[in-house]
Amino acid sequence: MALDQYKDDEEEEGMSFLDHLEQLRWHLLRSISAILIFMVAAFLSKSFVFGVVILGPSKIDFITYRVLCQVSEALSIPALCIQELPFIIQSRQMTGQFSMHMTSSLVVGLIVAFPYVFWEVWRFISPGLYDKERNAARGAVFFVSLLFFMGAAFGYFILAPLSINFLSNYQLDPSIANEFDITSYISTLAMLVLASAVMFQLPIVIYFLTKAGLVSSAFLKTYRRHAIVIILVLSALITPPDVISQILIAMPILVLYEAGIFIAKRLERQQREEELKNDY
Repeated sequence: MALDQYKDDEEEEGMSFLDHLEQLRWHLLRSISAILIFMVAAFLSKSFVFGVVILGPSKIDFITYRVLCQVSEALSIPALCIQELPFIIQSRQMTGQFSMHMTSSLVVGLIVAFPYVFWEVWRFISPGLYDKERNAARGAVFFVSLLFFMGAAFGYFILAPLSINFLSNYQLDPSIANEFDITSYISTLAMLVLASAVMFQLPIVIYFLTKAGLVSSAFLKTYRRHAIVIILVLSALITPPDVISQILIAMPILVLYEAGIFIAKRLERQQREEELKNDY
């Protein structure tokens, strides 16, 4: 994207490089301000953010565990019902709870403010696109935000509870008790949620790569097996060291990859139709 492609009134008058930097600075300031506002709100809502949201997956009455017990009863599979999480959360550093309060508030602020932050980024980028490119990317803020929250929800309600259950029940020896540090717990939860949110952007990435002519549906089909291996490796890197968590995050990513192939096919068909129209 070349900066000299800007098309609004200010750019038509001729903006210098410093003018563009000034414009970028204001977009960044507004984005950071939005994150800080939600961060402060999360910081002040300590009882809800920690007691309900962050520590939710560590409690046996969390909605995911209750649904699994209901499914277990309906299918007569007792193993599905999680009735115990044999671990406690501790803070072993004097600044542990306060620093985690700050860190978790920042993560919550970033997640909640994501649509606005991406909108600000898009406002800076979009004037530099041609009309055809801008029309092709219409609705980008909505779909990127939707996939981001879908991924975050998947990580929070599915991946995190099952990972916490596995890790809390894993023991090398019965004499070893699981006493997790608050830093470790929050870091693991944030990693699972944010990693899922980012991984769910795969269809958007494929869409823009196809529009740019860098990939095609045939290419994606040819290298499907390679993609499966890469997805499994990434799942292993961003999840706790248990097979269940790795499979849980790999499965929806594989579905999204197949959705990306469908999107690429549709774009190619539209491009062929446009070329036929131009020929006439």
